[in-house]
Amino acid sequence: MNEERLMKVLLGPVISEKGTLSADKNRQYAFRVVSDATKPEIGRAVEILFGVKVEKVQVLNQQGKRKRFGQRRGKRSDWRKAYVRLEPGNDIDFGGNA
Repeated sequence: MNEERLMKVLLGPVISEKGTLSADKNRQYAFRVVSDATKPEIGRAVEILFGVKVEKVQVLNQQGKRKRFGQRRGKRSDWRKAYVRLEPGNDIDFGGNA
C-alpha cells in the first residue's frame, strides 16, 4: 500500500456519545474515511498514524440526511464511516491529555 495514500484515507474521528461509549467499552473508535477506502487501508492507516495495533475494521456507508433550506429541499452528501477495534492494551486519546 502506498504510504501517501494511507495518509489521506482518514478524514477525522467521529466524536459522538455513541462513539465515546463504544470506545470505553469495546476499544472501538469511529472515523470518517474517504468513500473508496478499503478495510486493509483503513486498518493500516490507523496503525501508522496512532501507533496502535488494529484487531478488526467494520465499514458502513452513511446516507446523507434530507433537509430543507427555506423553501427548497436538499440533501447532505453521503459519507463513509469506519469502526476500528483495537487489540487489548492499545488506546487512542483524542482529548490530548496524556
